[in-house]
Amino acid sequence: VLAQLGNRVQHALRAFTPRDQKAVKSAASTMRANPAIPDMATAITELAVGEALVSLLDEKGRPGVTQRVYVIPPGSRIGPIDDAERAALVRGSPLAGRYDTTEDRESAYEKLRARTESTAAPAEAAGAPAAPAEGGLMDGLKDMVFGSTGPRGGRRPGLAEAAAASAVRTIGSSLGRQLVRGVLGSLLGRRR
Repeated sequence: VLAQLGNRVQHALRAFTPRDQKAVKSAASTMRANPAIPDMATAITELAVGEALVSLLDEKGRPGVTQRVYVIPPGSRIGPIDDAERAALVRGSPLAGRYDTTEDRESAYEKLRARTESTAAPAEAAGAPAAPAEGGLMDGLKDMVFGSTGPRGGRRPGLAEAAAASAVRTIGSSLGRQLVRGVLGSLLGRRR
């Protein structure tokens, strides 16, 4: 991202092979010259840990002179913070107090369940007969043999209907084949 903005930050490169030396020279040629750094390629290879060559854009968008600088390491640490530090950070936050209270709003599921319970309660109180239980062994067997209606109103054929349809299809194709054979045989003449 810095290269896209025109800012250049070049950390140390080590050159052990001729190919590496070529890469260092290529990186050095992209930096703006500074009289205080006579050989940019040598400076790149001599950079220590925490050092970098930096060239930033000025106010008019022109690249500035390359400077050798020390880079400040990030102020972070690895590991969890203790409760006192966490409390201090929360108190100092601009959102302190906004998310302290927990809200448990009623979900759509809870609203729908309450609505179905409220409509089912008057029906039970009025003594309406309960719906017959579904799904017995005989009902399942009847549905399998004779077919059933699906949940969206579609019709599922049973074994008897499927067998009858298959038999009709077989008879129809056999009759059609014999008719075509007879017609073509009479038109083209039979060979024996």
